[in-house]
Amino acid sequence: MKLVEAVGKRVETLLNERHMKQNHLSLSGGIPRSTISVIVGVKRKAIKLNTVYEICDTLGITLKDFFDDPIFEQVTD
Repeated sequence: MKLVEAVGKRVETLLNERHMKQNHLSLSGGIPRSTISVIVGVKRKAIKLNTVYEICDTLGITLKDFFDDPIFEQVTD
């Protein structure tokens, strides 16, 4: 699995766990809705770490919490 796929799946999982929609994350964090959609839909080859940080901050977790997930053990690129 590529890193961008793992990040997209992780964001989607966190949103589902919180019963939160992408739109709510966008409005709460000031992150463009299109950016969240692109990340979850894996429509880019790279994601800015600062964007991941903004998502984490909005969800109330640390970067360590975000990346401390078994899905990242499947990253091969």
